[in-house]
Amino acid sequence: QVELVESGGGLVQAGGSLRVSCAPSGRTFSSYYLGWFRQAPGKEREFVATINWSGSILHYADSVKGRFAISRDKVKNTVFLQMNSLKPEDTAVYYCAAAGNFLDSSPPRFRHNYGHWGQGTQVTVSS
Repeated sequence: QVELVESGGGLVQAGGSLRVSCAPSGRTFSSYYLGWFRQAPGKEREFVATINWSGSILHYADSVKGRFAISRDKVKNTVFLQMNSLKPEDTAVYYCAAAGNFLDSSPPRFRHNYGHWGQGTQVTVSS
C-alpha cells in the first residue's frame, strides 16, 4: 500500500530548478518527520533532507546544502523539495519518506529511521 505519493519530477538542464512534492495517501503524518532520499542507478539510496512536523527543524545532506530547500505545508500535510542549481550528479529517483518518534535534537537521517515510503519520482539533469 502506497502511503506517500511524490510528484513533480522531470528533465531539466544543469543549472536549472525543479520542485518535487509529496502528499500522504490514506493517512496523515502530521507529527512525523518527512524526508527526501534519492537513489541513482547502481548506488545506494542516500539521505537528502528532512523536516520536522512544525517546519522548525531542517537538516540537509552536505551535497545539497545551499542548493536545495525543504518545506512543509502543515494544513495540506505536504512536503516540498525545491532544487536549484541542479547538477547532472543530482540525477536520481527521489523518494519521500516519513519517520515517527524522533526528537528534534536528533533528526532522522538514515534510511532505516523511516518506516513509510513513496514510490519515487525520477529527476534527470542533463549536462
